[in-house]
Amino acid sequence: MPRSVNSVASRARRKKILKQAKGYFGRRKNVYTVAKNAVEKGMLYSYRDRKNNKRNFRGLWIQRINAGARQFGMSYSQFMGKIKANQIELNRKVLADLAMNHPEAFKAIVDKVK
Repeated sequence: MPRSVNSVASRARRKKILKQAKGYFGRRKNVYTVAKNAVEKGMLYSYRDRKNNKRNFRGLWIQRINAGARQFGMSYSQFMGKIKANQIELNRKVLADLAMNHPEAFKAIVDKVK
């Protein structure tokens, strides 16, 4: 009985990796063993950085809220403390958007908590 190898699945598996390595430099894009390592490492980086992205955006929102609050004579920590005390259920993403794109709406929130 002849040896059975599933070359269709093997080729598909390799093609999938090489397709993911599209745009890489040098042998990383066209040599399977090198591309496999590069793609695996890239996947690890993307997993890690999806988490870091959330941290970075939170920091950005805090900076924007702080800048907006300081225009009206409050620090970020005072502003957020008063927001919580007045039970205003707006998250940092929304507050940062208001501070940046709708200053009059942000001013109304600051006047309410003062």
